[in-house]
Amino acid sequence: MPGAGPARGGLPVSGRDHTFRPLRVKRSSCDAHRRAAATPITTLGGKPAAMTATDPDTLPLLARIAAALERLAPPPAPPIDLGAAEAFVWQPAIPALAPVARVARVEIALLHGVERQKALILENTLRFARGLPANNAMLWGSRGMGKSSLVKAAHAEANRQIPGSLVLIEIHREDIRTLPDLLNLLRGQTRRCLILCDDLSFEKEDADYKALKSVLDGGIEGRPENVLFYATSNRRHLMPRDMMENERSTAINPSEAVEEKISLSDRFGLWLGFHNCAQDEYLAMVEGYSAHFGLKMARDDLHRRALAWAAGRGARSGRVAWQFIQDIAGELGTRLD
Repeated sequence: MPGAGPARGGLPVSGRDHTFRPLRVKRSSCDAHRRAAATPITTLGGKPAAMTATDPDTLPLLARIAAALERLAPPPAPPIDLGAAEAFVWQPAIPALAPVARVARVEIALLHGVERQKALILENTLRFARGLPANNAMLWGSRGMGKSSLVKAAHAEANRQIPGSLVLIEIHREDIRTLPDLLNLLRGQTRRCLILCDDLSFEKEDADYKALKSVLDGGIEGRPENVLFYATSNRRHLMPRDMMENERSTAINPSEAVEEKISLSDRFGLWLGFHNCAQDEYLAMVEGYSAHFGLKMARDDLHRRALAWAAGRGARSGRVAWQFIQDIAGELGTRLD
């Protein structure tokens, strides 16, 4: 029966001839392959592609390769030195804490119209600075009423009363999903850290609030003992109203869907509301700034111009009062140092 069996060093011959003959390759073909292997690969410019470390064309290429590898696998972040400054900004891409040489803030005594909120946030911050239990705080309400200014002022006052007790760390809203990474870096540090997220809120299709919620209270590791979290927001529940209403209308169990959204606010033990100030409170803010910086202007003129300034902006708030003082100081040639 015709067939072919395994060959050993050759190929079978078809038909009844079962003898095996050596495979013969033309010498010209082998010579061509040897010549091709010995020929250097050339670039588009006609130069040989073979390169050495001393070739001037090689060094830029090696540098680009090294840079690409560094981007893919960046070097480990330097160790955190919380003693380098009193305030830092969290940079998650590195990751690192960038020291802030000078914090933009006002003294706590200059914040008027928020006496109750000032007393509560200062007491909570001082407890934390002393190593006592303290609550995460949410400061919500009207724009320009001193929410973030109060946090920064409370931090400064705590360090004045208890020198070197607190570090202020700002985390931007868009980086809130990296908050667990920041907490892992701070866990075990000896210095106590107050983390501030200014203007915190969440929009539709935004799931970052889940990471924040678990960090504040529900994670298995829990919040580090040396970390406290303060947030400011114009929204009471951090979510837009239409977002919560949409959850209510589309969910199988509307009440559970809404509870999921607003439960984030419940994770803050201290909840402080800031509301639009009355005219007397606004004028008290203006007078306080004017006296502190020594602005030479009659009280009646100061009030008249402050009210005109507020009317032109359609609002009365601490921010509007500060903007008015800056304008008057510039007019009088007085520096606000």
